[in-house]
Amino acid sequence: MTDIISAPKLAHGDAVALVELLFFAYRDFVADPDGILEKLEFGRAHHRVLHFVGRDPGMNVAQLLDILRITKQSLARVLKELIEKGYVYQKAGEEDRRQRLLYLTGKGEGLWQELVAPQTRRFQRAVSEMQMEDGTSYHEMFLRLINPENRQAVEEWAARAVRGQQK
Repeated sequence: MTDIISAPKLAHGDAVALVELLFFAYRDFVADPDGILEKLEFGRAHHRVLHFVGRDPGMNVAQLLDILRITKQSLARVLKELIEKGYVYQKAGEEDRRQRLLYLTGKGEGLWQELVAPQTRRFQRAVSEMQMEDGTSYHEMFLRLINPENRQAVEEWAARAVRGQQK
């Protein structure tokens, strides 16, 4: 594998400019959901939990911790709020009753859809404006921004989530 540092194809100044564009893109990408979340006194951690549980209903807490890479304590606080306010519910696993499987309630599904709508429109607009047929180039770029040792796990999760959404 070629190391980016040893064989740069992108000039340093151009790479810094892309970093800055990513910061601005992220700022705008999260702005709409942030406004919705603020009214509910939720933050981005709540958004991430809603998103990943919505994409992979029945995931367990350990899987969510692995995705979010936050402490158990932080996740417990966010999950407690989401459960108490009726957005998420948990049930024991069928094979291992100690497992806590996570699902969105109808209210949680509605909020997740409200949060993801402006973000999906943003990507649809960008792909359309670039006159691309689909988001393959974005997919490839974002995948390569992920640490190489994590890419396969991310791709496997995404494939599982897509299969879950098709059921």
